[in-house]
Amino acid sequence: MRIFLDTANLEEISRAVALGLIDGVTTNPTLLAKAGLSFPEGVLEVCRAVQGPVSLEVTKEDAAGMVEEGRKIASLAPNLVVKVPVTLEGIQAISVLSKDGIPVNATLVFQPLQALLAARAGAKYASVFLGRLDDVGHDAISILGECLEILEAYGMATELIAASVRHPMHVLRAALLGTPIFTLPFGVLLGLVEHPLTRSGLERFLQDARSVASSMRYPK
Repeated sequence: MRIFLDTANLEEISRAVALGLIDGVTTNPTLLAKAGLSFPEGVLEVCRAVQGPVSLEVTKEDAAGMVEEGRKIASLAPNLVVKVPVTLEGIQAISVLSKDGIPVNATLVFQPLQALLAARAGAKYASVFLGRLDDVGHDAISILGECLEILEAYGMATELIAASVRHPMHVLRAALLGTPIFTLPFGVLLGLVEHPLTRSGLERFLQDARSVASSMRYPK
């Protein structure tokens, strides 16, 4: 299991790296703007902040434009991955970029056949958007399971990323399926660790420890 942080916030990335919990970052122009980072300087800061892959999304809609922009993105840093949406134009761009040896994260995947076609085109990763599927009444975890099953059945090397993760339960249910990668907002990452019973148990332990602190002696 690997965890990517879905952000461009350098403080969040630094804290997650210090925890030893993240293996990469996924980001996009919206997250860069939210973090107050410019392009391309902000992207390079993110790439320097984490040793693993950093996925950055193209902004063009036609295949030629995606390919041109994708090549420029990939040239900025060795750990950059180009995010390309799974549309007809996107599939064409994924095929070209993958043949160029550029790693691609096929994004906005909402059903298994999109994942299969992205894998067939050579995508290194495919991001299945759980939260957005739930928002429109679909069973996101079932769809993720079908994506995993179909890629395994065909022996595809493409790795699925559980994206648009809204809460720890998404992570739990996706982990039970054996999903290889999760990309999480920083708040959800913290939610995987925190639990009210852990906190109350610790407070009780510390209270008891203080009551016996005066009599505690360690051997010299």
